[in-house]
Amino acid sequence: MSKPLRVAVIGVGRMGRHHARIYSELPDVELVAVIDADVGRAQEIATVYGCQALRDVSDLPGPIDAVSVAVPTVHHRSVAEALLRAGAAVLLEKPLADTVAGGRALVEVVRACDGLLQVGHTERFNPVVTAVDRMKVQPKFIETHRISPFTFRSADIGVVLDMMIHDIDIVLHLVRDRPVRVDSVGVSVLSPHEDIANARVRFAGGCVANLTASRLALKTERKIRVFANEAYLSLDYQRKSGIAIKKDANLDILKLARQHDLEDLSQLQALDFAKLVHVEPLQVDDTEPLRAEIEAFLHSVRTHQPPPVTAEDGLAAMELADQIVAAMEQHRLDGAADSTAPGPARIGLD
Repeated sequence: MSKPLRVAVIGVGRMGRHHARIYSELPDVELVAVIDADVGRAQEIATVYGCQALRDVSDLPGPIDAVSVAVPTVHHRSVAEALLRAGAAVLLEKPLADTVAGGRALVEVVRACDGLLQVGHTERFNPVVTAVDRMKVQPKFIETHRISPFTFRSADIGVVLDMMIHDIDIVLHLVRDRPVRVDSVGVSVLSPHEDIANARVRFAGGCVANLTASRLALKTERKIRVFANEAYLSLDYQRKSGIAIKKDANLDILKLARQHDLEDLSQLQALDFAKLVHVEPLQVDDTEPLRAEIEAFLHSVRTHQPPPVTAEDGLAAMELADQIVAAMEQHRLDGAADSTAPGPARIGLD
């Protein structure tokens, strides 16, 4: 039997405390310590899960195999770099860094150290996303909505890096293509950064993605719709539910039109479309996404295999997020013309 992996959590605020909880519940894992600048908070979590409470990573006792990092985004690069150079595997909460330059530098550190860094894009492990992966559709159009009340948790970054980054990563994962044009708009209301944002991204192969994020809503909603030649998929991350309307399961509609020798489908308008369409519920596993993410991370640590969400994946999401914010900054909301911009909030990436 292999020795338990010695793990720690740095930053035990809203997300980090859940990392600590899950580590404490997993077999063959020893939660050695939790670290937080707020010693009282660290002690509270340590008491619950039976580990040490520390203020600084330098106080960690002995070698540590793996560390979850859930500190403010501005500290991601410095904390992760120090851990990687010390030989620890790192699960770093999204986004990879607070700037694209910082993200690129961190990727270089991972390569130089031959280290293991997984980026915490938790939605990759949402059961509805894994269900879509199993269907292997090729998206033509994707629409995402991610809205919630303001939590005051990530006011140091805008809603694109705070919330939309999840959907950016999922879109890149599903499309697997190069973005070539971005059109976006954002509005700052409560924070110095954008609190509401919408982006339209066109990819080299023709797929278009329309992404909306807001942290000023009165409700929480996380949805994605995927349109492909093979199927239409509607997914609710929060409820862990989804439906699929598959083309091959709905050929009877076209067959009906041919049987009646109709010139176009509009001649069937007297029929109830909802009763004709064959809708399939997606088979969704009842799995906690964060637990699946941590288990995948620890599997990579044990097997020395690349993590499912690499530092390069995190950087790709950051680069597209940066392009969205850059296009947003060109959008003039005062009605004045701007001859220097290449169109309203539009950036060509060809």
